[in-house]
Amino acid sequence: MKVTICGAGRTGHLNAVLFKQNPGIEVSVLTSSAPVAERWARGNDLWQAETRDDRVLNARPDYVGTSPSEALANADIVVITQPAQARPALMRDIARHLPKDRNVYVGAIPGFCGFDWLAAKALAGQDNVVIWGMKDVPHIAFDLIAGKRVRMGGAKAELFVALHRRESAASGAALVAMLNRLYEAPVTLLKDYLEITLTPGNALMHPAVLYALIGPGAPFENAPFNEPLCWWSDCPQAGAELLEACDAENQAIRRASEARLGIDLSSVKPLQQELIEAYGDQIADDRTMYTLLRTNRAYAGIRAPLVANPHGRGLVIDRESRAFHEDIAFGQALLVSMAGRLDVPVPAIAKTYRWARDYHGGLAGGAPDYVPTDWPEAA
Repeated sequence: MKVTICGAGRTGHLNAVLFKQNPGIEVSVLTSSAPVAERWARGNDLWQAETRDDRVLNARPDYVGTSPSEALANADIVVITQPAQARPALMRDIARHLPKDRNVYVGAIPGFCGFDWLAAKALAGQDNVVIWGMKDVPHIAFDLIAGKRVRMGGAKAELFVALHRRESAASGAALVAMLNRLYEAPVTLLKDYLEITLTPGNALMHPAVLYALIGPGAPFENAPFNEPLCWWSDCPQAGAELLEACDAENQAIRRASEARLGIDLSSVKPLQQELIEAYGDQIADDRTMYTLLRTNRAYAGIRAPLVANPHGRGLVIDRESRAFHEDIAFGQALLVSMAGRLDVPVPAIAKTYRWARDYHGGLAGGAPDYVPTDWPEAA
């Protein structure tokens, strides 16, 4: 089985190493990084993944390069790990290079930000392509040295995937069989792709913490950070409380979607429950959102995106971070748009979204242009 991974970042690197631990798996990595491709082409360097118990897994992908035609030749399954803001251009680049003589399974990990809608628009007319997404990343990955090594954090106990509504039950069974060859955790097929789109995750989590750190009245609104800090083990109480408010509004979008579309989205659980089920005994204290975030060992060591303050001492939030360009410009924008179409008030999500766009100053407004204009009426 040939797997093509699009993206050589943290998740792409880790998946490439893990997939190559399995016999009979060919792995190609399509990257936009010429240095990463050139390093692979120069010799026999191994890609590494450091596990939580200090083991080092080694592997050499079969191909790492910038050519879509080479990376995608004879692919059985394509795993897109690039951030949401990079996916529209990527889908345009790879569409004509996908195999046409058999089914090829094209999916995103994670599959949020309406990937099913994006892929259906980009791959219109290519009926041999099966569109899928995974609910969340199978493992936390961090401290990447591109083309060399990455650290692996906590793993999910169970993995969930969904298909675009156009796909068949047979395609779902084939997808699950392929993914069970690649991952240790069991894979479960969800009933509707909205179960992924509305799963609480980074689009709720990162903006809430940012607002509590540097938003109106926050401790670092007008002052730089003195030292690095972690997203979750240093999460402030106010961030956890705002996250709970945003999560409650996401549940309201879920209930309204169920009522309007006549579907069951009960797998979209409140965030605290999602995290407890995903990480189990890796969480030392799950009594509240605040204690859960700060004591989840799977999240330990994941640093917030800080860079040197260009105007003086200390550190400031990196405006180039995925927290802005993915979680807010795509993730939050999509939730605000869906809520508006469903007539669901989302004051906490809208507040953080408006503030983040104003703070950043360079983010586009509105939902991604691949969201169907007639949703939910024509869903």
